[in-house]
Amino acid sequence: MIKVRLKQGRERTLANRHPWFFSGAIDRVEGNVVPGDIALITDAQGEARAWGYINPRSQIAIRVLSWDAEERIDGAFLKRRLDASIARRQGLPGLQETDACRLVNAESDGLPGLIVDCYGEWLVIQSLTAGMDRLKNDIAGILMETLHPRGVYERSDVDVRPREGLEGVRGLLCGEMPPDAVRVQEHGRAFDVDVHRGHKTGFYLDQRDSRNRVSAYCQDGVVLNAFAYTGGFGVYAGTAGARRIVNLDSSAEALEAAQRHMSLNGVPPEQCEYVSADAFRMLRVFRDQARRFDVVVLDPPKFAFSRAQLNAATRGYKDINLQAMHLLRPGGILATFSCSGAVDERLFQQVVFGAAVDAGKDVLILERLGQAADHPVALFFPEAAYLKGLICRVE
Repeated sequence: MIKVRLKQGRERTLANRHPWFFSGAIDRVEGNVVPGDIALITDAQGEARAWGYINPRSQIAIRVLSWDAEERIDGAFLKRRLDASIARRQGLPGLQETDACRLVNAESDGLPGLIVDCYGEWLVIQSLTAGMDRLKNDIAGILMETLHPRGVYERSDVDVRPREGLEGVRGLLCGEMPPDAVRVQEHGRAFDVDVHRGHKTGFYLDQRDSRNRVSAYCQDGVVLNAFAYTGGFGVYAGTAGARRIVNLDSSAEALEAAQRHMSLNGVPPEQCEYVSADAFRMLRVFRDQARRFDVVVLDPPKFAFSRAQLNAATRGYKDINLQAMHLLRPGGILATFSCSGAVDERLFQQVVFGAAVDAGKDVLILERLGQAADHPVALFFPEAAYLKGLICRVE
């Protein structure tokens, strides 16, 4: 059995139940460690306090699985955790109107390094860590027995895996191979999700509530959906009565999917425009062309993958928000988002404030948005609150 003794002075971390221990917190390790091994975690006096898995190759050396040192980490443990996570989604507002949701949200559901998303009859797993990689086949089997999906597909092709000494992996774990497009329903809208190659596990499930809220401001308006990807915000705007929607994205392939989604949801093609270009450049082009919009949605990809990239990320967020404010008619709506975990809510608001000052605009925050309720944030793990958004009126 692997034992990890923490250094003196780490009692507060234990008491706060934060599930990460960095390498600097470890006094010594007993046993020959293979990355992903289950380890008993003790305090500086040697008293057993928790179970976790260990990876000496990672800066986050230990991720806690259980704070009960008497609990066994086995198949029964995994089933209890999965059952509890699935049960938490029962009755959540909004999930009755969709067949696509997150079933396991990693640390916040007590399974660090594991993401499980449901798309209709298929489940998609992401294994982010060496420890979870060792457990993923058992987890897939439990999910097949519990939920009876047609198949469990793996999308562990994410940027964090190299930090764990892992390569990206993508493929079928159990059951049938999902089709190229899995059709899902969300608040009366239909989307075809590419679970094989789409962003994240195929779709931005975390923006479900935000798409719905932003659509309430779009009726009769001209809407710019920047960083549109496959058109989620554009579909909601079109079905909410926007008179014109401009979907802007650097990927022509993503815009083809956006066009299909608009058609699938009955948005007339003459109301839609698709621009394949770099958003930073195109926002300036629209400004120089004196184009004006009633609503601008900024939903960019992650700009900061670590704190070392924070300055560059905040410059990027400020730039696009500044340009968006120039494009809005007086009283127009800016819906702006950041999914960079390193940019917290306070810093993001400061960035938008800086953009407003430079643009010479009076800006009112109407609503604050975040990830949907099936992406919960455990109080002991604030790092899970990666998505933040503001709906603003720009005067």
